[in-house]
Amino acid sequence: MTRRRTLAVIGAALAAGTVVATGVGAQAFAGDASPAHRAVSGHPVMRTLTPQVRAQLDRAVQHVLKTTHTPGVTVGLWAPGKGSYVKAFGTADTTTNAPMSPSFNMRIGSVTKTLTVTALLHLVDQGRVSLDDPISKYVHGVPNGHHITLRHLAEMRSGLFNYLLDDDFVKAFVIDPHRTFTNEEMLAYSFKHPVLSPAGSQFNYSNTNTVLLSMVVQKVTGQPFDRYLAQHVLKPAHLKHTFMPKGAEFPAPHAHGYTNQTADDSVADATDWAPPGGASGVMISNLHDLRSWASTLAEGRLLSKATQAERLKMLPTGIDGIGYGLGVFDNHGWIGHNGSLPGYQTVMVYLPKVKATLVVHTTSDIAVKNKALSTKFAKAITGVVTPKNVYDIPTS
Repeated sequence: MTRRRTLAVIGAALAAGTVVATGVGAQAFAGDASPAHRAVSGHPVMRTLTPQVRAQLDRAVQHVLKTTHTPGVTVGLWAPGKGSYVKAFGTADTTTNAPMSPSFNMRIGSVTKTLTVTALLHLVDQGRVSLDDPISKYVHGVPNGHHITLRHLAEMRSGLFNYLLDDDFVKAFVIDPHRTFTNEEMLAYSFKHPVLSPAGSQFNYSNTNTVLLSMVVQKVTGQPFDRYLAQHVLKPAHLKHTFMPKGAEFPAPHAHGYTNQTADDSVADATDWAPPGGASGVMISNLHDLRSWASTLAEGRLLSKATQAERLKMLPTGIDGIGYGLGVFDNHGWIGHNGSLPGYQTVMVYLPKVKATLVVHTTSDIAVKNKALSTKFAKAITGVVTPKNVYDIPTS
């Protein structure tokens, strides 16, 4: 069912088995005769960003922009001793043709999950919760809740149905994309379905998991989740332009975002739609905040060494080259997350062995040959600069 599959990409990151979610596409970009593919030679860990390499990056990004008809994209690439590459391409508004800018605020989709799970792990470090606590200790009515632990939720192994795949949810969203869904409403769409697999047995990406974790944080702390997140994650991480909106608010400056997640599959401007992801995918940030957050996340600066080690225990996802830990993935050596929601996609990743950071924002979520735009851009870029570590999410 096309509509169900399309809406499944809102705010998610990976897909395995029967669950379809963000960032998973079809045809591998490496098979294209693109500038990015042809440019790779010598296989260094990371190429220095010389004028020649920057020109290759320009051609690679412009090739993807042109062949996918993406309105706009911003790219940030930084590595100590190798240089930096920060550029915007295309338009921020197809009506006015205003140019893109690296300074724009952007909706970041499931990159939100990295922050939500960090808030939970902060409580783990304080001894206020345990990763082995069952979710039933904090939230009643969760199917199989006595067996599903907080760890299972954070590592996407709970087996809980992804509410984004529920037909009734899809209908409600398409009818009114400006509607704000409560946590309880989102969970109700999930809980009417049987669990997909025994707790801990299989990777099944589900936004339901992260919504539940935010509710745990709220119950344990007695604070609204967004307030606790701001005080104990965003402020210590010095993320001054990152926040969780209450609804559809989107501070300027920002780019317009375009989607075909509509009743008739026509393309619409989704800039002012209310993302229906809660703590799974509604946050707003910008290129430079995500540059900072990528390294903080991968290096565990806000957590104890023991908790960070637990976070980075990457388990198989069923997708070659990709493992998933606690609210974070390893994509061919790049640590971080991606995200998608109507109108926008993001990749935010960090390559520890060279301390390189890559952030990509697109102003469309319209897949090309069933492959996410953000994946195509990230693959083209890493194909040029880190040929041994090429970011990719192929067909699941």
